[in-house]
Amino acid sequence: MSQKLIRSLFELRLAEFAAAISIPVAWENVRLNPPAGQYLRFDLLKSPTDSSDLAGAHREYSGVCQISIFAPKGTGPAVAETLAADLEVLFPLNLRLASGEFAVQIITPCSEGPSISGDTHFMVPVSFTYRADTI
Repeated sequence: MSQKLIRSLFELRLAEFAAAISIPVAWENVRLNPPAGQYLRFDLLKSPTDSSDLAGAHREYSGVCQISIFAPKGTGPAVAETLAADLEVLFPLNLRLASGEFAVQIITPCSEGPSISGDTHFMVPVSFTYRADTI
């Protein structure tokens, strides 16, 4: 299934970035005890698969990739905003990630959503939409 491949391409890129700056990532359905400091959470919000040809050979895979930034509560928004800017550089508009002949493309710029203040962390979601077509 191509959504699995899309996930792996985005996860690999984010994992390399996170390792380089020593920040933990909470991956989907993988246990992570939230650290006291900063961390990221990765979510792939898939849209229904579509097909635009009468023969049924075409497949369009699309959705939203969301990376939530968690910063310790009470430290201000600057830490999260700096990481959001870093993610925009990491996942720029029109970036194509490929595996063999398969490629996924980012089709909207990274966008910060409204922040949410929790008991221990301040969270800023950063998201972009993606699309991949196969025939």
